[in-house]
Amino acid sequence: MKTFQQTQLALTAYLRAPEKSPAPENVETRRLHIYRDLVYNNIENFVANVFPVTRSILGDHSWHGLVREFILHHNCQTPYFVQISDEFVHYILQVRGLRGSDPAYLLELIHYEWIELALDVSTDVIPDAGVFPTDVENSRPRVSPVTVCLSYQYPVHKVSATFPHWPAEPTQLLVYRNRMDIVCFSEANPLTARLLFLLQSNDQPLNSHLQTIAAELQYSDITMLKKQAFLLLEGLYKDSAISHFE
Repeated sequence: MKTFQQTQLALTAYLRAPEKSPAPENVETRRLHIYRDLVYNNIENFVANVFPVTRSILGDHSWHGLVREFILHHNCQTPYFVQISDEFVHYILQVRGLRGSDPAYLLELIHYEWIELALDVSTDVIPDAGVFPTDVENSRPRVSPVTVCLSYQYPVHKVSATFPHWPAEPTQLLVYRNRMDIVCFSEANPLTARLLFLLQSNDQPLNSHLQTIAAELQYSDITMLKKQAFLLLEGLYKDSAISHFE
C-alpha cells in the first residue's frame, strides 16, 4: 500500500501534467478532475489578466502550452496569487527563454506587461512633494520609488494582436505610479532616460548631472540643455515621477 506522502506526490504530479502523469490510485475521477481544473484555470486566469497582449498574440494553443509548461517545470516560492506573475516572469525570462517559434520581442513584451502590476502592488510610498525649488540647478531631484525607465530593443508598447510584427526599434519607456495610484506609461527621450538614471545612481546636484550629459551628448549650448532639463523636471514633478527635491 502506498504511503500518504506517495499519494500526495502522485496527486501533485498529476495536477501539474495530467496528460503525462497517471492519476493517483483509489481517488474518485470526478474529484480529480475538479482539482485538475481548479489548479489550471486559477493560474491561467490570473496570468492571462496580467499578460493580455502576450496571450492575444500567441493564440490559444501556444498560450495554453506556455502556461502548462510553467506549471509543470516551475516550483513557485510563494502561496500568494498576486505574486504568480512574478514567478511566471522569472520562469520565462530566466529559465525558458526564447524558443524558435516565439516572436523575437516576447521576453521584452512579457516584462513590459508585468511592470504595470509590479508598480501597482508595490508597497513603496511616494514621499511628500514639498515645493518646486527656485534654485533648480543646485537642487537634488529625487526619483519616486515607483518610477522606472525601461530600455527595450523592440517597441513593445505598440505591439498588439492586430499589429504583431514590428522590427527592432530601440525604445525607452517611462513607467510610474502617480499620487492617485494610477500606473502611467510614456515614451522617454534620451535626455529623460539618462537624467533619471543619473539621479537614481549618483547623489549629486542637478547641475553636476547636466554637465555630465552635456559632455556625453556633445551639447554645445549648456544653457539650452538646462532649459530643457528644467521643463522636463517640471513635468516629471507634476506627474509624480520626480517625488520631491532636496
